[in-house]
Amino acid sequence: MANDFRDAGGQPLGLYVHVPFCAVKCFYCDFTAFSGKKAQMARYVEAVAREADLRGEGLVPGTAYFGGGTPSELPVEALDMMLARLIERYGPFDRMRESSFEANPDSLDAEKLAVLSRAGISRLSLGLQTSDDGLLKSVGRRHTFAEFLSVYEEAARRGFDLSVDLMFGLPGQTREQARKSVARVLELDPGHASVYGLQVEDRTLFGKREVEVDEDLARLMMEDAMEAFASAGYRHYEVSNFARPGRESIHNLNYWVNGPYLGLGCGAAGYLDGERYQNEEKLEAYCARVERGEAPTASSESLAGKEALGETMLLRLRLIDGMTLTPDLQDAFRGEIRSLIERGLVSLETDGCSRCAAKLKLTREGVFLANEVFREFVPPFISAAKEAHA
Repeated sequence: MANDFRDAGGQPLGLYVHVPFCAVKCFYCDFTAFSGKKAQMARYVEAVAREADLRGEGLVPGTAYFGGGTPSELPVEALDMMLARLIERYGPFDRMRESSFEANPDSLDAEKLAVLSRAGISRLSLGLQTSDDGLLKSVGRRHTFAEFLSVYEEAARRGFDLSVDLMFGLPGQTREQARKSVARVLELDPGHASVYGLQVEDRTLFGKREVEVDEDLARLMMEDAMEAFASAGYRHYEVSNFARPGRESIHNLNYWVNGPYLGLGCGAAGYLDGERYQNEEKLEAYCARVERGEAPTASSESLAGKEALGETMLLRLRLIDGMTLTPDLQDAFRGEIRSLIERGLVSLETDGCSRCAAKLKLTREGVFLANEVFREFVPPFISAAKEAHA
């Protein structure tokens, strides 16, 4: 990242802005998001701008990402105001290496695209999930594939870099439907695609309905997608992400290398000066605290020792190219690494150089069981405990 994009401690910095509004909350969504809150949007935009002031001076982001919720749910006036206020604080978005904005096809139109373009937003992440209209309706989406295509084509015409989201393992989804969704996306040739398997969380509508995922079928869908994207020239660079060479998400790569980022908004998370913080998740509590001149932090922690090293491991191992295994990491997780190698979930590569640092990476099996791998690097460090008592 360019040297002029730094936080107060001199490290490259990302900016994340959470916009928690939705027309209807998707049945699988476990993020901080609210429907039926249009009356609160103007107040919320002002609160985000005030939080930016409260978080302090000297923060100059090199990337920005607007997520949700559904950022495109903001009306034109509120969207324009939010972007303008953040530009006042952090400078033009078109001077950043990347500025991304999540959007749904049913709430993004030509007028909003014009606002985003004028503000210097360079990249759109469009939520498709599936090209099958019946499946879209069954998971709470309000758009059709035809409507997605219309928005995609208009955004491409205006010069935005585009990413498309897909989901596998949806209730009733067939392998052929998943293949067709991938094929339809590849026909559009976006620079980037994110592919997620459905995870049913307790507080979602699917969780309340006790929906179950066919994990074996979802895996076959992902295997098909990996093959299709590779054949089309995309690089599988992170567990859930594919990109044309050079079109990887710079902002998200900063997360995965444990870089600092400022989080603004209700439920947003941030990582500054070695401390991770989480903002208030309730909309009223968030706005009220900011309006009182308080930073809306609900919780924070600074990890140290093995816990801090474990966080580095689980984040960097998300990258398909793997990570350099430094001596401190190897010493801290010798037992966990040995266990994962024995189970065929990670590999240790030295490239024949005895004096070089080894590279640890997920195997193909490890990609599919990534969460099982990551659990090894959070307390209570089960494999290490077993080895100590063997």
